[in-house]
Amino acid sequence: MKKKFIYSIALCSLVFMGCSEEFIDGENTSVLTAEGISEHSNTYTALLDGSLNGITSLIIEPYGITGDSHDDFGQKGVDIWTDIVCGDVALSASAYGWYNAPANMTATIDYTDDTNSTIWEYYYRIIKIANDVIENSGGNEAEPDTDESKRILGQAKAYRAYAYFNLVQLFQRAYDPDQEVLPFYNIDTYSLAKVEASVIYDQIISDLTHSIELLDGYTRDAKNQMDKSVSQGLLAYTYAAMGNYADAKVLADAVTSVYPLTTTAQLAYPGTGSGFNDISTASWIWGYDLTEDLGHQLIDWWGQMDYFTYSYAWAGDTKSIDDLLYSEISDNDIRKTQFGTGAAPLQPINKFFDPGRSVAGQYIITTDLILMRSEEMYLLSAESSAKTGDESTAKSILLEIMTDRVGSAEASTYVNALSGQALIDAIYLQTRIEMWGEGKSYYAMKRNEATVTRGTNHVYRAGESFAYDSDEISFQIPQVEIDNNPSITSQN
Repeated sequence: MKKKFIYSIALCSLVFMGCSEEFIDGENTSVLTAEGISEHSNTYTALLDGSLNGITSLIIEPYGITGDSHDDFGQKGVDIWTDIVCGDVALSASAYGWYNAPANMTATIDYTDDTNSTIWEYYYRIIKIANDVIENSGGNEAEPDTDESKRILGQAKAYRAYAYFNLVQLFQRAYDPDQEVLPFYNIDTYSLAKVEASVIYDQIISDLTHSIELLDGYTRDAKNQMDKSVSQGLLAYTYAAMGNYADAKVLADAVTSVYPLTTTAQLAYPGTGSGFNDISTASWIWGYDLTEDLGHQLIDWWGQMDYFTYSYAWAGDTKSIDDLLYSEISDNDIRKTQFGTGAAPLQPINKFFDPGRSVAGQYIITTDLILMRSEEMYLLSAESSAKTGDESTAKSILLEIMTDRVGSAEASTYVNALSGQALIDAIYLQTRIEMWGEGKSYYAMKRNEATVTRGTNHVYRAGESFAYDSDEISFQIPQVEIDNNPSITSQN
């Protein structure tokens, strides 16, 4: 039976465990008010922690928003949509149709398509829970005085920032601080009308900056918990999206000082073991340890991407690397061996795979889920260096990465010849190759204001080109919001 953790149930259970007389004095003893929780949050941190665990659960929850859609499984579900929309992941066969609309670029121009509402409701649900925790921790300006209350507020602010960052990236075509983009709720402000992007970005920066301070010195029990490095990585992405590459580099470097690169042997089977299916991999910054008791089957990122899992990737909804992108990988690059031939053409059978490697063999999914790893921060640091004119540092970082992938001689020849826009373009290309299938290419496309041309192995729109700010690339405010929010009557 699938094990679910619903944060509200946890809260109710804790309520009936009993409260001190001081806590309930003068109140209805069957109700915990926001004021009561806030006043005694240091004593009753378990209540707030239960809410945070609700977010942690939702991020990987099958059917978490829709209750029935087989492409609805939290952040990794969004990752597949964005990878398909930006074209680096090709829907190369479609037997069941779950990804037809985003692959055909119709979901992103049709506000009635469920893809839009699933993404929208997923992130706003996280914002709602995070706001509740922040409010019950003392509010936006709170300064907790215990390690546990600092952790809870720091993680809640990181989750709120994470949700707003993804929303503004997905629902705004290009960075424009003056454009009104999203409804905004941060406890102190409740705006059903869209607010300017600058308001959203200011909140993200404020939340993550405070989160980094609050989580300084915190050592987490598991990598599915937000910590200082995760907040630093999210803030690095935020600054980069705004074009502030100087600050983006500082944050990215702070993360790379803690986490090593994935080893050459971990980059592709049959090395010493994949660096993409095990939470214990040293280069993983943020991820989830999937265990049998969680009950993940069929409806999961692994089911949609892994040929060795009993689900869609094996049964006919094939996700492959775009063949034009594949052609740009050096023949000597170990990452070229991540993708299969024969029965699984250009599928990631040697990058993402159940360790048992039996075709359709994994039924109960126990391979782990990755959300952030060190290479994306190394590459973001290189990109930031190049875009701020520090080409020497950019090339040094790129050389380190490429040496592990193509060998020192080829890496030196490749990197030493680069400068100016060619260097920036090379870092962007290596980001697309390195982070393929991990939900990072979409944001890199927008940062680099790129146009991507699809190869020949897409079921839909093969050979077509799409610019980063085209209507087809960004998502639509969904019908459910427009129908129920009187302050929003159109996309614009």
